[in-house]
Amino acid sequence: MARIELVDLAHAYKPNPSAPGDYALRPMTMQWEDGGAYALLGPSGCGKTTLLNIISGLVRPSHGRVLFDGKDVTDLQPEARNIAQVFQFPVIYDTMTVFDNLAFPLRNRGWKTAEVNRRVQQVAEMLELSADLKHRASGLSADAKQKISLGRGLVRPDVAAVLFDEPLTVIDPHLKWLLRRKLKEIHHELKLSLIYVTHDQVEALTFADKVVVMTQGEVVQAGSAQELFEEPAHTFVGYFIGNPGMNLLPCTVADGVAHLDGGSIPLTERARVALQGENGKITLGIRPEFVECEFSQQADTSPATVTSVRNLGTHCLAEFSLGVHTIAAKLRQLSAAAGDKVWLRLPGERTLFYVNDKRVA
Repeated sequence: MARIELVDLAHAYKPNPSAPGDYALRPMTMQWEDGGAYALLGPSGCGKTTLLNIISGLVRPSHGRVLFDGKDVTDLQPEARNIAQVFQFPVIYDTMTVFDNLAFPLRNRGWKTAEVNRRVQQVAEMLELSADLKHRASGLSADAKQKISLGRGLVRPDVAAVLFDEPLTVIDPHLKWLLRRKLKEIHHELKLSLIYVTHDQVEALTFADKVVVMTQGEVVQAGSAQELFEEPAHTFVGYFIGNPGMNLLPCTVADGVAHLDGGSIPLTERARVALQGENGKITLGIRPEFVECEFSQQADTSPATVTSVRNLGTHCLAEFSLGVHTIAAKLRQLSAAAGDKVWLRLPGERTLFYVNDKRVA
């Protein structure tokens, strides 16, 4: 296991890395602690697999350094970095038994037979593969094969880190949930450093202690699930995290009030100070979970019209028109129909403000 540091790291696949538009990964400096569970989260093409491959040594960065426990490994090949990597599709030997697949990385490193048997049994039990150890991998289901692939990554206790590149893509939704839970249990038991790449926010937020959110080659925030949900540092994080994502509304600020098309919201003292003198693009952000709906005008409410209501059993998901804006809200219940007039309150303590997409208050 290792503490992984990325120092002034950037990468461009084109010959001219000095041109900002050429960057697949924009400059970043990060540190991941030994034994942590991390996720790289973002849409396709955001650079997360490139970053993972730089850590593993499959790609050499065009700028910056990669350190394992303070040692510069930037120029080392993957086999010299002592890492394990699990890919999107199972990488196993179909003609071998499950036992031999799991034992292969250990035998390659000269482990004694008794130690190999003990470790393989331990990992197989964790992944619920014990009953299949004598079976050939070729006859197993896709999810069982991927569990073997996971096991091959986890079986070596001395690795600097185990890197997962969207390993559950080929697994059906119910088994995905079971395997995520199993990986979480294994992490707590083995204390391995795990880095997990995914475009699925549920996978990332339920697996990782810290999630690194990326877009267009840039890391825009790294934090816990709660931090990403309650305090998104960038409008992309607010929009990308959550179902539905954060309401993001352009506004202007004057005389201690945020003015929207169709309404206005008094600023908290913190927001008033942070936004004083700002002349960039100001965006108001509020999660649908925090929007309040009233059926009569009250203090700090703005008139709106119901455009749709969906009863999802545990809550209602509603959309309202506020001037030219559409606002989504998750409400415990709502006895209203499309076309009804209501009043919305956006609580100041739950409302965030962004200037040029970066949070200021």
